[in-house]
Amino acid sequence: VQLQASGGGLVQPGESLRLSCAASKMTHTLEYMGWHRQAPGKQRELVAEIDNLGNIQYADSVKGRFEITRNGSKNAVDLHMNNLKPDDTAVFYCNARGQLNSWKYDFWGLGTLVTVSS
Repeated sequence: VQLQASGGGLVQPGESLRLSCAASKMTHTLEYMGWHRQAPGKQRELVAEIDNLGNIQYADSVKGRFEITRNGSKNAVDLHMNNLKPDDTAVFYCNARGQLNSWKYDFWGLGTLVTVSS
């Protein structure tokens, strides 16, 4: 399975950005798909995650500003980020995890940099 992410870039505070991630070479519907981020000098943290039933969780710091959506049939997920703040500056990573029978999986995409600066 390969996770291909896109959409990072440089934006000003208050602006919006959308990140997209699609999984290839996977016929099984991935159980959980989400986004994590790692800011300079900080640990990687969960930003948002959605399961194949549509259940969603967000980090407290992004609630009300970010929205995660999923196209389950295509194993693709988008992160719509609004009202971006300088503290949102980080490398964002797409993640897919779950279990299929006895096989547990946990895939990561290459990071995409989001910079929020005036």
